[in-house]
Amino acid sequence: MSSMMTDKNTAVTFSPEAYDLAYQQFRQAYPAYATTHRLTELRQTEYKRLDTQKQIYLDFTGGGLYAESQLQQHFDLLRTHVYGNPHSANPTSLIMTDLVEGARHYVRRYFNAGDRYVCIFTPNASGALKHVGESYPFQPGSGYLLTFDNHNSVNGIREFARRKGATYTYVPLTRPELRIDETKLAALLDAIDPAYPHLFAYPPQSNFSGVKHPLDYVKLAQSKGWDTLLDAAAFVPTNRLDLAEVQPDFVSISFYKMFGYPTGIGALLVHKRIIEKLQRPWFAGGTVNFASVQGEGHYLTPGEAGFEDGTVDYLNIPAVKIGLQHLESIGIDTINTRVRCLTAWLLENLYALRHSNGRAMVRIYGPVNTERRGGTVTLNFYGPDEKLLDYRRVEEMANHEGISLRTGCFCNPGAGEIAEELTAEDMHAAIDGGIDMSLPRFVQMIQYRGNKSAGAIRVSIGLATNFADVYRFMRFAATFRDQTNLNIGAVTFDIENCRAIRDGS
Repeated sequence: MSSMMTDKNTAVTFSPEAYDLAYQQFRQAYPAYATTHRLTELRQTEYKRLDTQKQIYLDFTGGGLYAESQLQQHFDLLRTHVYGNPHSANPTSLIMTDLVEGARHYVRRYFNAGDRYVCIFTPNASGALKHVGESYPFQPGSGYLLTFDNHNSVNGIREFARRKGATYTYVPLTRPELRIDETKLAALLDAIDPAYPHLFAYPPQSNFSGVKHPLDYVKLAQSKGWDTLLDAAAFVPTNRLDLAEVQPDFVSISFYKMFGYPTGIGALLVHKRIIEKLQRPWFAGGTVNFASVQGEGHYLTPGEAGFEDGTVDYLNIPAVKIGLQHLESIGIDTINTRVRCLTAWLLENLYALRHSNGRAMVRIYGPVNTERRGGTVTLNFYGPDEKLLDYRRVEEMANHEGISLRTGCFCNPGAGEIAEELTAEDMHAAIDGGIDMSLPRFVQMIQYRGNKSAGAIRVSIGLATNFADVYRFMRFAATFRDQTNLNIGAVTFDIENCRAIRDGS
Protein backbone atom coordinates (compact mmCIF):
# COMPACT_ATOMS: atom_id res chain seq x y z
CA MET A 1 0.00 0.00 0.00
CA SER A 2 1.28 3.47 -0.88
CA SER A 3 2.33 5.61 2.01
CA MET A 4 0.22 8.71 2.52
CA MET A 5 1.27 12.05 3.88
CA THR A 6 -0.25 15.47 4.39
CA ASP A 7 1.36 18.64 3.05
CA LYS A 8 2.35 21.12 5.73
CA ASN A 9 -0.12 23.77 4.55
CA THR A 10 -2.87 21.49 3.24
CA ALA A 11 -5.49 19.03 4.41
CA VAL A 12 -5.33 16.99 1.20
CA THR A 13 -3.48 13.70 1.37
CA PHE A 14 -0.49 13.22 -0.89
CA SER A 15 1.06 10.03 -2.17
CA PRO A 16 4.68 10.45 -3.33
CA GLU A 17 4.36 7.26 -5.38
CA ALA A 18 1.23 8.54 -7.15
CA TYR A 19 2.94 11.85 -7.86
CA ASP A 20 6.05 10.18 -9.28
CA LEU A 21 3.91 8.02 -11.54
CA ALA A 22 1.88 11.01 -12.73
CA TYR A 23 5.05 13.01 -13.45
CA GLN A 24 6.55 10.12 -15.40
CA GLN A 25 3.37 9.81 -17.48
CA PHE A 26 3.31 13.55 -18.04
CA ARG A 27 6.91 13.56 -19.30
CA GLN A 28 6.08 10.74 -21.70
CA ALA A 29 2.96 12.48 -22.99
CA TYR A 30 4.69 15.87 -23.36
CA PRO A 31 8.34 15.21 -24.28
CA ALA A 32 8.86 18.88 -25.22
CA TYR A 33 8.73 19.69 -21.50
CA ALA A 34 12.26 18.27 -21.20
CA THR A 35 13.55 21.13 -23.37
CA THR A 36 12.51 23.61 -20.66
CA HIS A 37 15.01 22.31 -18.09
CA ARG A 38 16.42 25.85 -17.78
CA LEU A 39 13.19 26.84 -16.03
CA THR A 40 13.43 23.81 -13.76
CA GLU A 41 16.84 25.07 -12.66
CA LEU A 42 15.56 28.61 -12.13
CA ARG A 43 12.67 27.33 -10.02
CA GLN A 44 15.27 25.93 -7.61
CA THR A 45 17.33 29.11 -7.51
CA GLU A 46 15.63 32.32 -8.66
CA TYR A 47 12.14 31.26 -7.55
CA LYS A 48 12.99 28.96 -4.64
CA ARG A 49 10.83 31.06 -2.30
CA LEU A 50 7.77 29.36 -3.80
CA ASP A 51 8.82 25.96 -2.48
CA THR A 52 10.36 27.31 0.73
CA GLN A 53 7.02 28.90 1.61
CA LYS A 54 4.98 26.04 0.08
CA GLN A 55 3.10 28.35 -2.24
CA ILE A 56 1.31 27.17 -5.37
CA TYR A 57 1.18 30.34 -7.47
CA LEU A 58 -1.35 30.10 -10.30
CA ASP A 59 -2.15 33.74 -10.97
CA PHE A 60 0.39 34.68 -13.63
CA THR A 61 -2.23 36.49 -15.70
CA GLY A 62 -2.80 38.70 -12.69
CA GLY A 63 0.90 39.32 -12.10
CA GLY A 64 4.23 37.74 -12.95
CA LEU A 65 6.92 36.71 -10.47
CA TYR A 66 10.34 38.30 -10.31
CA ALA A 67 13.63 36.45 -10.14
CA GLU A 68 15.95 37.14 -7.20
CA SER A 69 18.69 38.26 -9.58
CA GLN A 70 16.46 41.01 -10.98
CA LEU A 71 16.26 42.57 -7.53
CA GLN A 72 19.98 42.13 -6.93
CA GLN A 73 20.98 43.80 -10.19
CA HIS A 74 18.61 46.70 -9.67
CA PHE A 75 19.58 47.29 -6.04
CA ASP A 76 23.27 47.16 -6.98
CA LEU A 77 22.59 49.86 -9.55
CA LEU A 78 20.88 52.05 -6.96
CA ARG A 79 23.50 51.41 -4.27
CA THR A 80 26.51 52.30 -6.36
CA HIS A 81 25.37 55.48 -8.11
CA VAL A 82 23.74 58.84 -7.45
CA TYR A 83 20.78 59.55 -9.68
CA GLY A 84 18.85 62.75 -10.17
CA ASN A 85 15.60 63.76 -11.85
CA PRO A 86 16.21 63.39 -15.60
CA HIS A 87 14.48 66.71 -16.33
CA SER A 88 17.76 68.56 -15.91
CA ALA A 89 21.29 68.80 -17.29
CA ASN A 90 23.31 68.26 -14.11
CA PRO A 91 25.63 65.24 -13.85
CA THR A 92 23.30 63.00 -11.83
CA SER A 93 20.38 63.86 -14.10
CA LEU A 94 22.35 63.14 -17.25
CA ILE A 95 23.33 59.70 -15.94
CA MET A 96 19.70 58.97 -15.18
CA THR A 97 18.58 60.23 -18.59
CA ASP A 98 20.97 57.76 -20.23
CA LEU A 99 19.50 54.88 -18.21
CA VAL A 100 15.89 55.85 -19.00
CA GLU A 101 16.64 56.22 -22.70
CA GLY A 102 18.60 52.97 -22.64
CA ALA A 103 15.57 51.16 -21.20
CA ARG A 104 13.31 52.80 -23.79
CA HIS A 105 15.61 51.62 -26.58
CA TYR A 106 15.73 48.11 -25.09
CA VAL A 107 11.93 47.86 -25.05
CA ARG A 108 11.83 48.69 -28.76
CA ARG A 109 14.64 46.21 -29.39
CA TYR A 110 12.91 43.42 -27.45
CA PHE A 111 9.76 43.75 -29.56
CA ASN A 112 11.75 44.30 -32.76
CA ALA A 113 10.07 47.67 -33.16
CA GLY A 114 13.11 49.40 -34.62
CA ASP A 115 12.75 53.11 -35.34
CA ARG A 116 9.16 52.64 -36.50
CA TYR A 117 7.75 53.06 -32.99
CA VAL A 118 8.10 55.38 -30.04
CA CYS A 119 7.98 53.93 -26.52
CA ILE A 120 5.95 55.94 -24.02
CA PHE A 121 6.39 54.89 -20.38
CA THR A 122 3.13 54.79 -18.42
CA PRO A 123 2.09 53.65 -14.92
CA ASN A 124 0.61 50.43 -16.36
CA ALA A 125 -1.28 49.07 -19.38
CA SER A 126 -4.41 50.94 -18.29
CA GLY A 127 -2.45 54.20 -18.35
CA ALA A 128 -1.26 53.36 -21.85
CA LEU A 129 -4.82 52.72 -23.01
CA LYS A 130 -6.03 55.95 -21.44
CA HIS A 131 -3.51 57.82 -23.59
CA VAL A 132 -5.09 56.28 -26.68
CA GLY A 133 -8.63 57.06 -25.56
CA GLU A 134 -8.06 60.69 -24.70
CA SER A 135 -5.77 61.47 -27.64
CA TYR A 136 -7.25 59.53 -30.56
CA PRO A 137 -9.07 61.92 -32.96
CA PHE A 138 -12.56 60.53 -32.46
CA GLN A 139 -15.25 62.75 -34.01
CA PRO A 140 -18.76 62.49 -35.43
CA GLY A 141 -18.45 60.00 -38.29
CA SER A 142 -15.67 58.03 -36.55
CA GLY A 143 -16.10 54.50 -35.28
CA TYR A 144 -14.61 52.55 -32.41
CA LEU A 145 -14.78 48.79 -32.93
CA LEU A 146 -13.88 46.42 -30.12
CA THR A 147 -14.57 42.84 -29.21
CA PHE A 148 -16.68 41.45 -26.38
CA ASP A 149 -13.40 39.97 -25.17
CA ASN A 150 -11.51 42.98 -23.87
CA HIS A 151 -10.14 44.29 -20.60
CA ASN A 152 -12.15 47.10 -19.02
CA SER A 153 -9.34 49.53 -19.81
CA VAL A 154 -10.13 48.92 -23.50
CA ASN A 155 -13.87 49.06 -22.86
CA GLY A 156 -13.36 52.40 -21.18
CA ILE A 157 -12.10 54.00 -24.40
CA ARG A 158 -15.70 53.90 -25.62
CA GLU A 159 -16.48 56.74 -23.21
CA PHE A 160 -13.93 58.98 -24.94
CA ALA A 161 -15.43 57.98 -28.30
CA ARG A 162 -18.96 58.64 -27.13
CA ARG A 163 -18.15 62.07 -25.72
CA LYS A 164 -16.52 63.11 -28.99
CA GLY A 165 -19.57 62.04 -31.01
CA ALA A 166 -18.15 58.79 -32.43
CA THR A 167 -20.00 55.49 -32.44
CA TYR A 168 -18.81 52.26 -30.85
CA THR A 169 -19.65 48.67 -31.75
CA TYR A 170 -18.79 45.30 -30.20
CA VAL A 171 -17.80 42.25 -32.23
CA PRO A 172 -19.47 39.14 -30.71
CA LEU A 173 -17.77 35.92 -29.65
CA THR A 174 -18.65 32.39 -30.69
CA ARG A 175 -19.61 29.72 -28.17
CA PRO A 176 -18.24 27.55 -26.71
CA GLU A 177 -14.65 28.48 -27.64
CA LEU A 178 -15.12 32.24 -27.14
CA ARG A 179 -13.33 33.21 -30.34
CA ILE A 180 -14.04 36.37 -32.31
CA ASP A 181 -16.85 35.88 -34.81
CA GLU A 182 -14.88 36.35 -38.03
CA THR A 183 -17.93 36.75 -40.26
CA LYS A 184 -19.29 39.58 -38.10
CA LEU A 185 -15.83 41.11 -37.81
CA ALA A 186 -15.38 41.24 -41.60
CA ALA A 187 -18.78 42.87 -42.06
CA LEU A 188 -18.15 45.49 -39.38
CA LEU A 189 -14.70 46.33 -40.72
CA ASP A 190 -16.30 47.07 -44.10
CA ALA A 191 -19.01 49.32 -42.66
CA ILE A 192 -17.13 52.62 -42.39
CA ASP A 193 -16.82 55.99 -44.07
CA PRO A 194 -13.09 56.23 -44.93
CA ALA A 195 -13.21 60.01 -44.66
CA TYR A 196 -13.06 59.72 -40.86
CA PRO A 197 -10.59 58.07 -38.46
CA HIS A 198 -11.62 54.67 -37.08
CA LEU A 199 -10.04 52.51 -34.36
CA PHE A 200 -10.22 48.72 -33.91
CA ALA A 201 -9.06 47.26 -30.56
CA TYR A 202 -8.64 43.67 -29.41
CA PRO A 203 -6.33 41.45 -27.29
CA PRO A 204 -4.04 38.94 -29.01
CA GLN A 205 -4.64 36.77 -25.92
CA SER A 206 -7.68 36.91 -23.70
CA ASN A 207 -7.12 37.56 -20.01
CA PHE A 208 -10.41 35.71 -19.38
CA SER A 209 -10.25 32.51 -21.42
CA GLY A 210 -6.67 32.36 -22.69
CA VAL A 211 -7.92 32.33 -26.30
CA LYS A 212 -5.37 33.65 -28.78
CA HIS A 213 -7.06 35.94 -31.27
CA PRO A 214 -5.16 36.08 -34.58
CA LEU A 215 -2.57 38.78 -35.09
CA ASP A 216 -3.64 38.68 -38.76
CA TYR A 217 -6.62 40.84 -37.80
CA VAL A 218 -4.23 43.79 -37.61
CA LYS A 219 -3.39 43.70 -41.32
CA LEU A 220 -6.99 42.90 -42.21
CA ALA A 221 -8.30 45.95 -40.37
CA GLN A 222 -5.58 48.23 -41.67
CA SER A 223 -6.30 47.15 -45.25
CA LYS A 224 -9.85 48.41 -44.77
CA GLY A 225 -8.84 51.80 -43.40
CA TRP A 226 -8.79 51.17 -39.64
CA ASP A 227 -6.17 52.14 -37.12
CA THR A 228 -5.43 49.25 -34.76
CA LEU A 229 -4.82 48.82 -31.05
CA LEU A 230 -3.42 45.63 -29.51
CA ASP A 231 -3.85 45.24 -25.77
CA ALA A 232 -0.93 42.83 -25.43
CA ALA A 233 -0.69 42.73 -21.62
CA ALA A 234 -1.81 39.08 -21.37
CA PHE A 235 0.02 37.98 -24.52
CA VAL A 236 3.62 39.09 -24.19
CA PRO A 237 4.53 37.31 -20.90
CA THR A 238 4.60 33.95 -22.72
CA ASN A 239 4.53 34.78 -26.45
CA ARG A 240 6.74 36.50 -28.99
CA LEU A 241 5.43 39.76 -30.42
CA ASP A 242 7.47 40.83 -33.46
CA LEU A 243 6.58 44.39 -34.41
CA ALA A 244 8.48 44.11 -37.66
CA GLU A 245 6.15 41.32 -38.77
CA VAL A 246 2.88 42.74 -37.43
CA GLN A 247 2.63 46.50 -37.10
CA PRO A 248 -0.39 47.71 -35.13
CA ASP A 249 -0.70 51.43 -34.58
CA PHE A 250 -0.80 51.05 -30.77
CA VAL A 251 0.42 48.34 -28.38
CA SER A 252 -0.20 48.45 -24.63
CA ILE A 253 1.87 46.36 -22.20
CA SER A 254 2.46 46.08 -18.45
CA PHE A 255 5.93 44.97 -17.38
CA TYR A 256 5.04 43.41 -14.02
CA LYS A 257 2.90 40.90 -15.89
CA MET A 258 5.94 39.91 -17.91
CA PHE A 259 8.55 39.56 -15.16
CA GLY A 260 7.03 40.63 -11.84
CA TYR A 261 9.21 43.64 -11.03
CA PRO A 262 8.93 46.58 -11.11
CA THR A 263 5.25 47.25 -10.66
CA GLY A 264 3.88 50.63 -11.63
CA ILE A 265 5.47 50.81 -15.10
CA GLY A 266 3.85 50.00 -18.40
CA ALA A 267 4.34 51.20 -21.94
CA LEU A 268 2.44 52.36 -24.97
CA LEU A 269 4.24 51.63 -28.22
CA VAL A 270 2.97 53.98 -30.93
CA HIS A 271 3.78 53.68 -34.61
CA LYS A 272 5.28 56.90 -35.91
CA ARG A 273 2.82 56.97 -38.80
CA ILE A 274 0.03 57.84 -36.38
CA ILE A 275 1.57 59.80 -33.56
CA GLU A 276 1.04 63.14 -35.29
CA LYS A 277 -2.69 62.40 -35.51
CA LEU A 278 -3.02 62.24 -31.74
CA GLN A 279 -4.50 65.23 -29.95
CA ARG A 280 -3.35 65.66 -26.34
CA PRO A 281 -6.15 67.27 -24.31
CA TRP A 282 -3.81 68.81 -21.75
CA PHE A 283 -0.18 69.31 -20.82
CA ALA A 284 1.80 68.79 -17.65
CA GLY A 285 5.28 69.03 -16.22
CA GLY A 286 7.72 67.34 -18.54
CA THR A 287 5.34 67.19 -21.52
CA VAL A 288 5.99 70.67 -22.91
CA ASN A 289 8.89 72.44 -24.55
CA PHE A 290 7.35 75.79 -23.74
CA ALA A 291 4.31 77.04 -21.82
CA SER A 292 3.17 80.51 -20.84
CA VAL A 293 0.61 81.80 -18.37
CA GLN A 294 0.32 85.31 -19.81
CA GLY A 295 0.69 84.12 -23.38
CA GLU A 296 -1.96 81.44 -22.75
CA GLY A 297 -0.24 78.90 -24.94
CA HIS A 298 2.09 75.93 -24.98
CA TYR A 299 4.12 73.68 -27.27
CA LEU A 300 4.19 69.96 -26.50
CA THR A 301 7.50 68.14 -26.53
CA PRO A 302 7.58 66.07 -29.74
CA GLY A 303 7.53 62.28 -29.70
CA GLU A 304 7.10 60.13 -26.60
CA ALA A 305 8.09 62.80 -24.09
CA GLY A 306 4.94 64.77 -24.89
CA PHE A 307 2.88 61.88 -23.50
CA GLU A 308 4.83 61.20 -20.30
CA ASP A 309 2.92 63.25 -17.76
CA GLY A 310 5.28 64.73 -15.23
CA THR A 311 8.39 62.95 -14.03
CA VAL A 312 8.56 59.31 -15.03
CA ASP A 313 9.37 56.63 -12.43
CA TYR A 314 13.02 57.07 -13.30
CA LEU A 315 14.56 54.98 -10.50
CA ASN A 316 12.52 51.93 -11.44
CA ILE A 317 12.67 52.23 -15.23
CA PRO A 318 16.20 50.68 -15.40
CA ALA A 319 14.71 47.54 -13.84
CA VAL A 320 12.60 47.14 -16.99
CA LYS A 321 15.72 46.49 -19.04
CA ILE A 322 16.96 44.03 -16.40
CA GLY A 323 13.64 42.17 -16.56
CA LEU A 324 13.67 41.97 -20.34
CA GLN A 325 17.23 40.66 -20.26
CA HIS A 326 16.11 38.00 -17.79
CA LEU A 327 13.40 36.83 -20.19
CA GLU A 328 15.91 36.82 -23.05
CA SER A 329 18.32 34.69 -21.02
CA ILE A 330 15.57 32.05 -20.73
CA GLY A 331 14.06 32.44 -24.19
CA ILE A 332 10.42 33.31 -24.79
CA ASP A 333 10.01 30.12 -26.86
CA THR A 334 11.17 28.06 -23.87
CA ILE A 335 8.63 29.79 -21.66
CA ASN A 336 5.91 29.23 -24.26
CA THR A 337 6.74 25.52 -24.51
CA ARG A 338 6.58 24.98 -20.75
CA VAL A 339 3.30 26.85 -20.43
CA ARG A 340 1.79 24.93 -23.34
CA CYS A 341 2.74 21.51 -21.93
CA LEU A 342 1.46 22.23 -18.43
CA THR A 343 -1.73 23.83 -19.75
CA ALA A 344 -2.45 20.87 -22.01
CA TRP A 345 -2.11 18.43 -19.10
CA LEU A 346 -4.26 20.62 -16.86
CA LEU A 347 -7.03 20.96 -19.46
CA GLU A 348 -6.99 17.23 -20.19
CA ASN A 349 -7.39 16.29 -16.56
CA LEU A 350 -9.91 18.99 -15.66
CA TYR A 351 -12.07 17.88 -18.57
CA ALA A 352 -11.79 14.31 -17.34
CA LEU A 353 -13.15 15.01 -13.84
CA ARG A 354 -16.52 13.31 -13.30
CA HIS A 355 -18.87 12.73 -10.41
CA SER A 356 -19.85 9.16 -9.57
CA ASN A 357 -23.01 9.57 -11.64
CA GLY A 358 -20.90 10.43 -14.70
CA ARG A 359 -21.73 14.13 -14.80
CA ALA A 360 -18.94 16.63 -15.40
CA MET A 361 -17.46 18.30 -12.35
CA VAL A 362 -15.99 21.25 -14.24
CA ARG A 363 -17.10 23.64 -16.93
CA ILE A 364 -14.18 25.17 -18.82
CA TYR A 365 -14.82 28.49 -20.54
CA GLY A 366 -13.08 28.50 -23.90
CA PRO A 367 -11.07 25.81 -25.71
CA VAL A 368 -10.47 22.50 -23.93
CA ASN A 369 -7.13 21.99 -25.71
CA THR A 370 -4.10 24.17 -26.44
CA GLU A 371 -4.92 24.98 -30.06
CA ARG A 372 -4.71 28.78 -30.37
CA ARG A 373 -4.88 29.33 -26.62
CA GLY A 374 -2.51 30.29 -23.84
CA GLY A 375 -1.97 29.31 -20.22
CA THR A 376 -5.06 30.99 -18.75
CA VAL A 377 -7.78 28.51 -17.79
CA THR A 378 -11.12 29.78 -16.50
CA LEU A 379 -13.69 27.40 -15.04
CA ASN A 380 -16.45 26.75 -12.54
CA PHE A 381 -17.26 23.67 -10.48
CA TYR A 382 -20.67 21.97 -10.57
CA GLY A 383 -22.14 19.39 -8.21
CA PRO A 384 -23.50 15.96 -9.24
CA ASP A 385 -26.94 17.63 -9.39
CA GLU A 386 -25.47 20.08 -11.98
CA LYS A 387 -25.87 22.96 -9.55
CA LEU A 388 -23.17 25.61 -9.59
CA LEU A 389 -20.75 25.61 -6.65
CA ASP A 390 -19.97 29.06 -5.29
CA TYR A 391 -16.62 30.15 -6.70
CA ARG A 392 -16.03 32.43 -3.72
CA ARG A 393 -16.08 29.46 -1.38
CA VAL A 394 -13.78 27.58 -3.75
CA GLU A 395 -11.30 30.44 -3.47
CA GLU A 396 -11.46 30.30 0.34
CA MET A 397 -10.68 26.59 0.24
CA ALA A 398 -7.83 27.14 -2.23
CA ASN A 399 -6.38 29.71 0.14
CA HIS A 400 -6.35 27.09 2.87
CA GLU A 401 -4.38 24.81 0.56
CA GLY A 402 -1.80 27.50 -0.19
CA ILE A 403 -3.05 27.86 -3.78
CA SER A 404 -3.11 31.36 -5.23
CA LEU A 405 -5.69 31.61 -8.00
CA ARG A 406 -8.14 34.33 -8.96
CA THR A 407 -11.92 34.56 -8.97
CA GLY A 408 -14.46 37.08 -10.22
CA CYS A 409 -14.88 38.59 -13.70
CA PHE A 410 -11.18 39.55 -14.18
CA CYS A 411 -12.00 43.07 -15.45
CA ASN A 412 -13.34 41.48 -18.64
CA PRO A 413 -17.13 41.64 -18.35
CA GLY A 414 -17.90 41.01 -22.02
CA ALA A 415 -16.15 37.64 -22.26
CA GLY A 416 -17.66 36.65 -18.92
CA GLU A 417 -21.18 37.56 -20.02
CA ILE A 418 -20.87 35.44 -23.16
CA ALA A 419 -19.13 32.54 -21.40
CA GLU A 420 -21.64 32.39 -18.58
CA GLU A 421 -24.62 32.92 -20.92
CA LEU A 422 -25.74 36.09 -19.22
CA THR A 423 -28.29 37.95 -21.31
CA ALA A 424 -28.76 41.63 -22.07
CA GLU A 425 -31.82 41.44 -19.80
CA ASP A 426 -29.65 40.13 -16.96
CA MET A 427 -27.17 42.94 -17.41
CA HIS A 428 -29.80 45.67 -17.71
CA ALA A 429 -31.26 44.42 -14.44
CA ALA A 430 -27.84 44.91 -12.86
CA ILE A 431 -27.39 48.41 -14.31
CA ASP A 432 -30.91 49.34 -13.17
CA GLY A 433 -29.90 48.28 -9.67
CA GLY A 434 -28.25 51.65 -9.25
CA ILE A 435 -24.89 52.94 -8.15
CA ASP A 436 -24.71 50.52 -5.21
CA MET A 437 -24.52 47.53 -7.55
CA SER A 438 -21.36 45.48 -6.94
CA LEU A 439 -20.12 42.10 -8.11
CA PRO A 440 -21.09 40.31 -4.84
CA ARG A 441 -24.59 41.81 -5.03
CA PHE A 442 -24.88 40.88 -8.71
CA VAL A 443 -23.81 37.30 -7.92
CA GLN A 444 -26.70 37.00 -5.49
CA MET A 445 -29.12 38.58 -7.93
CA ILE A 446 -28.16 36.37 -10.85
CA GLN A 447 -28.44 33.20 -8.76
CA TYR A 448 -32.08 34.06 -8.14
CA ARG A 449 -32.59 34.38 -11.92
CA GLY A 450 -31.34 30.85 -12.63
CA ASN A 451 -28.40 28.46 -12.26
CA LYS A 452 -25.98 31.02 -13.68
CA SER A 453 -22.67 32.39 -12.54
CA ALA A 454 -21.59 36.01 -12.49
CA GLY A 455 -17.97 35.04 -12.00
CA ALA A 456 -15.53 32.19 -12.34
CA ILE A 457 -12.23 30.70 -11.19
CA ARG A 458 -9.10 31.54 -13.15
CA VAL A 459 -5.93 29.46 -13.03
CA SER A 460 -3.00 30.83 -15.01
CA ILE A 461 0.41 29.32 -15.70
CA GLY A 462 3.68 31.18 -16.18
CA LEU A 463 7.43 30.87 -16.45
CA ALA A 464 7.95 29.69 -12.83
CA THR A 465 5.18 27.04 -12.85
CA ASN A 466 6.21 23.39 -12.62
CA PHE A 467 4.36 20.09 -12.79
CA ALA A 468 4.02 19.85 -9.01
CA ASP A 469 1.97 23.07 -9.03
CA VAL A 470 -0.63 21.87 -11.53
CA TYR A 471 -0.67 18.38 -9.97
CA ARG A 472 -1.48 19.83 -6.56
CA PHE A 473 -4.22 21.97 -8.06
CA MET A 474 -5.72 18.88 -9.67
CA ARG A 475 -5.69 17.08 -6.31
CA PHE A 476 -7.55 20.06 -4.91
CA ALA A 477 -10.04 20.04 -7.81
CA ALA A 478 -10.72 16.34 -7.26
CA THR A 479 -11.97 17.05 -3.74
CA PHE A 480 -15.19 18.40 -5.24
CA ARG A 481 -16.25 14.98 -6.52
CA ASP A 482 -19.80 14.09 -5.43
CA GLN A 483 -20.15 17.26 -3.36
CA THR A 484 -23.35 19.27 -3.36
CA ASN A 485 -21.94 21.57 -0.72
CA LEU A 486 -18.41 22.66 0.10
CA ASN A 487 -17.81 20.88 3.41
CA ILE A 488 -15.24 18.61 1.83
CA GLY A 489 -12.88 16.24 3.56
CA ALA A 490 -9.50 15.00 2.42
CA VAL A 491 -9.39 12.75 -0.64
CA THR A 492 -6.66 11.51 -2.93
CA PHE A 493 -6.48 12.57 -6.58
CA ASP A 494 -6.60 9.45 -8.74
CA ILE A 495 -5.22 10.57 -12.10
CA GLU A 496 -5.59 7.14 -13.68
CA ASN A 497 -9.27 7.01 -12.77
CA CYS A 498 -9.82 10.43 -14.30
CA ARG A 499 -8.30 9.33 -17.58
CA ALA A 500 -10.30 6.09 -17.57
CA ILE A 501 -13.55 8.04 -17.19
CA ARG A 502 -12.56 10.48 -19.90
CA ASP A 503 -11.81 7.63 -22.28
CA GLY A 504 -15.17 6.04 -21.51
CA SER A 505 -13.66 2.80 -20.18
